[in-house]
Amino acid sequence: MKSTLKISAIALAFTAFAFSAKAQTTTTTTSTTTASGVRFSIGVDAGLPTGKLSDSYNWNLGGSVQADIPVANQLFVTVNAGYDNIFGKKDIDGTDLSAPNIQLLPVKAGLKFFPVSNFYIQADAGAAFALNKSDVDFNKSAAFIYAPQIGYQFQLGGGNYIDAGVRYEASTKFNSDVDDSKVNFVGLRVAYGF
Repeated sequence: MKSTLKISAIALAFTAFAFSAKAQTTTTTTSTTTASGVRFSIGVDAGLPTGKLSDSYNWNLGGSVQADIPVANQLFVTVNAGYDNIFGKKDIDGTDLSAPNIQLLPVKAGLKFFPVSNFYIQADAGAAFALNKSDVDFNKSAAFIYAPQIGYQFQLGGGNYIDAGVRYEASTKFNSDVDDSKVNFVGLRVAYGF
């Protein structure tokens, strides 16, 4: 899975290079840094657990919807909601024990800033709601989450774009008695924006 993430990162960098090279020869009529109205995106989210979570969990897959609300030139307020399924490992350390999947409903709000055209820095915070807390021995239904992110928006024309971003998402404890009940991962979001 780590090599797949590296290949994805290289492919993303190559695509960004190809689009930026094309941008030198063509003119675009829309900009990702300004907008006259709310922009929406629907995306696929994938990730790799970090810290103690990676001892029992392999990877994360989900989806999300996001609204970008312009508040100033190059600055947007973001509202994001989604679903994450973090897949548990089977036969952990040869013990015949398996970790149950963690199912979360994250809801976040934040800011997205474009220091240069198409490249952005985003910071979100909110809550993640555990949909199967009894299966994974959580004694709390929700936890605080935060997610710094960087990304690039590839123009498709007509105001549409592909939004590709990499983030680190972390939570507070889902079980107040267990220090290792935090859900932290490095994630990739690829979304269609309109």
